This record gives sequence, C-alpha cells and structure tokens, in this order.
Amino acid sequence: MPPQPIITVVIGRFDDLLARGLRELIESDPSLAVAAADVEHGRLSVVLRAHHPDVAILDAGALANLAEIRRLGGEHPATRLVLLANDLSTVECLQLLAFGASACLASDTQSRDVLNAIHLASRGLQVTPRTVSSPRGGSIAEGRMLTPREAEVLPLLQQGRSNAQIALALQVGVETVRTHARNIYRKLGVSSRRELSVPPGLAPKQDRSSQAPSPRRRATTLRTRPRRGPGLRHLR
Repeated sequence: MPPQPIITVVIGRFDDLLARGLRELIESDPSLAVAAADVEHGRLSVVLRAHHPDVAILDAGALANLAEIRRLGGEHPATRLVLLANDLSTVECLQLLAFGASACLASDTQSRDVLNAIHLASRGLQVTPRTVSSPRGGSIAEGRMLTPREAEVLPLLQQGRSNAQIALALQVGVETVRTHARNIYRKLGVSSRRELSVPPGLAPKQDRSSQAPSPRRRATTLRTRPRRGPGLRHLR
C-alpha cells in the first residue's frame, strides 16, 4: 500500500504560547508537516502562494471582516482554512464556515480534535463543532459580522430573489431590503447577487497523483468530548 502523502500546514500568527503549542502538536503527527509558521496576517496571501499548503490555521480574531475569508478562499482554493479564536459565538462560527472556512474552533479545543479537524479539512470536508464558546461572546469586532436580519436576507439573495420577493417573504419594506443588501455586500466584499451565489473557496481539490477532481465538500461534525486530555491551552 503506497504511503499517504504528507499534509502541509501553514500556521498564522498567534500569541507565543498558543503558537508554540500548535507547532509542537502538528510536528507530533508524522503525517503533518509545517510549511511556515508565525505568519503575519498581512503576509498570508504571499506565503500561501509560495507554499501551496493543504491547510492554513489562522487567528479568527485577526480577520477584518468576512470578505477576507472569501478572498483567501477564492485566491487559494486548494488550501483549507482552519480558524481558531479565544471566544467564538455560534453566529460567528456559522458565518465563517458559510463563507469559506473549513473549520472553526475555540483555541482551547483539545489537541486530538484540532488534529482531527486538520485531517478532515485537508480532505475537503467542512468541520462543524457541536459546541462553541458563549453565544454572547465574539472574537470578531462588532459590525463586521452579519446582523440577524442580514443573515435572514442573505440566503434569499443567494437564491437570486428580487428585492420585492424578499420584502414579501420577510414582511418588510423594499427599501429595507435594499439597505440590508448593501450592508451584506459591503461586509462580504461582493457587489452583486451573482457573486453571492458562488460558494467561496469551494473549488474541487485536485488529487496529487491523478489530478482528478475530488467529491464535493461534505459537512461533518467534530464531537467535543469531556476534557480528559490536555487541550491546546495546556500545551502552553
């Protein structure tokens, strides 16, 4: 049986203790290799272009807005994005997954679950944790995420519905829909419904041996177990 290819990983910039724990964790897995570490957020595109990693682990708190996930996913479709943050709300997590992330984890997630997420993401699977941090919390600055009403408007825009149809469905005025649409376009870095209808960063991954497109990304669940072993926080 031929050996499994090594999964290459780029690690973004985190605080020193978490960064050290992440690197040690990845290097402890013989099927993973660190291509670059401690990458400043502003240099991510350059580093991803240079190394073409299978997975990039990024600090969700460093994101300016959701448009960055769309941009990175569009520019580097072969690299799966795994996001870590100190305190992710459920809304943040779901929106980050919807716009290109492969996994969205709290920074104190147990080591085995982080490794599991990396392996699943490298295979083109999207990892949805059963639990995230406090729903009242949030790592991304207020005003950069979609509001609850904008989150309701978004899927209707993606379906190509007109402003009048959306207004009727949500029982609001057409001008209100236009306002929500403008806010959504600004936050997601797009200019039209057509752009919204294209899933960001979900281009099929190419098999390294045959170059045949892999199956469409499927969603899976990362089960959070009771803390019996050390998490990343304990690796510091």
